[in-house]
Amino acid sequence: VVLVSGPVSLTLNHPLVTIVPVRSASEMYEACLLHFPSCHAAVMCAAVADYRPVKAATEKIKRTADGLTLHLEPNKDIAAELGKRKKKGQVLAGFALETTNGLQHAKEKLKKKNLDFIVLNSLGEGQTGFGYDTNKVIIIDKHNKIRRFPLKSKKEVAVDVADTLLSFMQKSKNI
Repeated sequence: VVLVSGPVSLTLNHPLVTIVPVRSASEMYEACLLHFPSCHAAVMCAAVADYRPVKAATEKIKRTADGLTLHLEPNKDIAAELGKRKKKGQVLAGFALETTNGLQHAKEKLKKKNLDFIVLNSLGEGQTGFGYDTNKVIIIDKHNKIRRFPLKSKKEVAVDVADTLLSFMQKSKNI
């Protein structure tokens, strides 16, 4: 297992897990491109920002009365790029967090990024998402099978995602 991860406070010490630490979306993109060709499956679960500043300040920006205009440019879409490079037998999974038309947008991402399945996270349904140990998800696969899960612990959600991944890997004869 190769874990490409941005800065986190979690520690992981397992002989079969290689951690590749990254500090930016660009570093994550490069690390994923490097490791993806040799993997059986990839689960794209990082909340990588869609945009980054065009010019990063090297020191603190002082407050002014004029305000500040921040110019942004899009980050590269890691999941979409891996979807373009996906070989027969590889499984690619992604996550979505949408504020409107969640199911529709998740289905569009699934197709556009050539994913095998996507996990749609709930937002604003109480006790879900950031800051909670529970979540409520919908898993949509490339065959348009939709599985709605009740509110459960994030550990239980991880098992549901792993089970779905295992099912796809078995179908692709990649385990």
